[in-house]
Amino acid sequence: MTKPHNTETTTQHVSQPQMKQEAVLAALSSANPQQRLQAALSIGITAEDRHLGALIRRCRIDPDFFVRDMLTWAITRMPAEAAVDLLIAELSSDAPQAQGQALHTLSKIGDPRGWEAMDPGIIGTKLIAHSDTEVARSAWRAAVALVPGDDRQRLASTLVTQLGRGDMETQKSLSRAIVSLGEDLVSVIDGRLQAEEETVRTHAMATREMFTDPDAGFAHALSEAKRVVALGSEASA
Repeated sequence: MTKPHNTETTTQHVSQPQMKQEAVLAALSSANPQQRLQAALSIGITAEDRHLGALIRRCRIDPDFFVRDMLTWAITRMPAEAAVDLLIAELSSDAPQAQGQALHTLSKIGDPRGWEAMDPGIIGTKLIAHSDTEVARSAWRAAVALVPGDDRQRLASTLVTQLGRGDMETQKSLSRAIVSLGEDLVSVIDGRLQAEEETVRTHAMATREMFTDPDAGFAHALSEAKRVVALGSEASA
């Protein structure tokens, strides 16, 4: 005699994973940052690319740095062929956080398509010169992490257009990015040493000093550059 089919058992077998998935996705939007952190960790461990969209959407809005860092880690655990295209699409977002987080994540994945999207053309130059400082800094770091050797000179020439921008931390970030491209590119700074704007000249001098002495602290190099510029201005007067 054929045993009757247990529909209740079958339903439970199908629905439990679905219920678990719904719980994890709900936790990803929790008001509690620890729950969001745990949800991102859980998704990263299972590494199921069906969760990619939810991770990237959360990257756009999550206010907590540590949660965003875990979201990035979870995305890097996914297949690059699925993740990279979605991240590149975020570079054209109107939300600065979406752009900055996508840049950061692309730099961690290291896929060549990340550089192709950032190549100092229309999108790349806009990102490097972005009006939002955090997006710009993310673009500088991502660009130097992704750039192929043959394009270092072109990238350096684009980065130096940002000399003189922002506060000391922003300037230090840019100098480090330029210097990390290699000491053979020190000449890209030379054209900015005689810039009309004093902030550009001092930043260029400080960056050149970092090429010469990589161990020199940026604050000291910038302070010395300001002194040299001030003395030059006094002499001219």
